[in-house]
Amino acid sequence: MRTLKILTRSLFLSYFLSALLLAALAFALFRLRLSPAQVSWAVYGVYGGSCFLGGLLAGKGLRSRKFFWGLLSGILYFLLLALMSFLMNRELGSDTGRLTAVLGICAAAGTLGGMLS
Repeated sequence: MRTLKILTRSLFLSYFLSALLLAALAFALFRLRLSPAQVSWAVYGVYGGSCFLGGLLAGKGLRSRKFFWGLLSGILYFLLLALMSFLMNRELGSDTGRLTAVLGICAAAGTLGGMLS
């Protein structure tokens, strides 16, 4: 039960950070007229930073097998993101390369956060 509580809290805080950073990115997009490539890289950065925070919090909270809990936090972040995207668009998207990249970023950042916790 404790594990579930810690993972849920780490995911909640990851998504909260994502919301803040994506709002800041939207403002920057409006003010700075960023190119689509810059926005894409920034979104990847938001995903990575958020998953890193989730992995860090999960590792600190669970204290053993930190890399595993960080990895799980990153994968759960991705799965919830993919689920919400699917529910909104009725498809995951046709670009499997981008989907795979986001999964890799989330998993790697979460693992790194867990290892450094």
